[in-house]
Amino acid sequence: MTRSVRFFLILGIGLLVLDGALLLIGRPPSASYRGATVISTGTAAIGGPFALAATDGTTVTDATYRGKWMLIYFGYTFCPDACPTVLTNMTIALKTLRNEADRVQPLFITVDPRRDTRQVLGEYLKSFDPRIIGLTGSEEQTAAAAKAYKVYIESRAGEGEDNYLVDHSSFVYLMDPLGKFSGVISGATSGEEMAAQLRKLMDEHSTCVRGSQCAIPLQR
Repeated sequence: MTRSVRFFLILGIGLLVLDGALLLIGRPPSASYRGATVISTGTAAIGGPFALAATDGTTVTDATYRGKWMLIYFGYTFCPDACPTVLTNMTIALKTLRNEADRVQPLFITVDPRRDTRQVLGEYLKSFDPRIIGLTGSEEQTAAAAKAYKVYIESRAGEGEDNYLVDHSSFVYLMDPLGKFSGVISGATSGEEMAAQLRKLMDEHSTCVRGSQCAIPLQR
C-alpha cells in the first residue's frame, strides 16, 4: 500500500470514528468536515483526563490550561510529512492570530513514546512556534490520551526495530476554555484558515458567555 493511499485510508477511518461519536450523543454526523479545510463543531464525547510530561519535565493535565482554547494534535517526531505540515500550519495560525493567540494553547502529544523522549520532542519542536508544547509519557499514558480523543493509531514497529512508521489519524482537536470538545480541524487545513476558524469559535464562545444565544453548546 502506498503512503498516499494509506493516508487517505487513515483519514477515512478517523472521520468514521468522529461520525460514530456524534451519533452516540444523538447528533447527526456533520458533513462540514468532509472537506480538507472546514471545521466541524459539536459536543461529542471526545476528550478526557490525561497526565503527561512536557519537554521541561513539568506535568501537564487536561486541566492545566483551563481558561484557554486548546489545540491538540497527536503525532510523532519521526513522522515524514503530515505532522510537520500540521505543526507548520499551527505556527502560521498563531502568528496570524497575533494578540488573540494568547487565548490559545497548542499541544503536540506523541503517539510514539518509545522514541519520543522529552529531549527528542524538545529538539524537534524548535523548528516550530515555541508556544507549541510537546507532551510524552509512558506507552499506557499516551495510549489512554489517544483513546480519549478517538485517535486512530497503528504502529508498524517490529521487535527490536528502531526505524518504523506509526499510522495515525490527522486532526487538530479543539477544546474550549471550559475543557469541552468544540470540534476538529483537518490536518490539511492551512494556517490562515485555521486562524480564521479559531477566531470564529472564540467570537461565538464570547457571545455565549455574555448570555446571548449560543452557537456552540456550552456547559456552565
